[in-house]
Amino acid sequence: MKIHVLEMPLDFGGNRHGSDMGPSAIRLAGLKERLSQLTENEITYTNPMGINPSEYEDPGNPGAKYLQPISRACRALAEETEAIIRAGGFPLVLGGDHSIALGTLAGVAAAHRSDGKRTGVLYVDAHGDFNTAETSPSGNIHGMCMAASCGFGIKQLTDLYYPGTKIDSRNVCYVGLRSVDPEERKLMKEAGVTAFTMSDIDRQGFPDILKKVTCFFKEKVDVIHVSFDMDVIDPMFAPGVGIPLPGGLNYREALLLMEEISLTGMVGSAEFVEVNPVLDVRSQTARMAVELAARLLGDRIY
Repeated sequence: MKIHVLEMPLDFGGNRHGSDMGPSAIRLAGLKERLSQLTENEITYTNPMGINPSEYEDPGNPGAKYLQPISRACRALAEETEAIIRAGGFPLVLGGDHSIALGTLAGVAAAHRSDGKRTGVLYVDAHGDFNTAETSPSGNIHGMCMAASCGFGIKQLTDLYYPGTKIDSRNVCYVGLRSVDPEERKLMKEAGVTAFTMSDIDRQGFPDILKKVTCFFKEKVDVIHVSFDMDVIDPMFAPGVGIPLPGGLNYREALLLMEEISLTGMVGSAEFVEVNPVLDVRSQTARMAVELAARLLGDRIY
């Protein structure tokens, strides 16, 4: 497999800054060395994309803050992502806040639509990110990226990179939800996404949830994009995230999820987002992101 690492140091999407340093934190936590241990893979790297600090940009519309710089950055990311897939590579995108998913998903969808492949998204996150400018309590675009990718929201986001819906919402599966806004919940149900919340995991057990997740994708799609927000993990294990919430996945559950989805043989791209080294403890969260990426890309204990 040709793995191409893309660093996207964008942190305009939320209120708490610092995730722009997440890609370098993951790199410094030993990503290249860890992936190099997977001997069947070839690893290439693109210099971090040039993005102005948020302090030097105008937030603009309070209903969709930093819309212009986020759109510019995500269009560039979409172009890079599409090119990597078309060349037979595996884009591994490091964020940044979750608004970068707008670019990754646009590029992934553009690459697969011409060959008729159905794209599914495993969205591992404590939050739904399915708000629009009309429903968002904050106006932060990192909470709108999945809705926009599925065709809901303002035109500048839904038509980013090319006009129209990027991902069929019925091919989206969430794991680890534990904080969803009321209007966001209504839109998610209307859109027909599949969601396994932390309450579902508590009631049904994680092994049963894993079986349902893998069956979901095998029945519906041809290729999977994994979008992993580190705040899905309990802050006991991953303190360095933008919005830490108690009651999340534990370390073993997160690793097992990556192993199981890797075993489907359907994963074609991935992103790991929301590592915030300002809030991390001895690079604990960054190191975990490295281990999760390794398990997704084929590493096994035995």
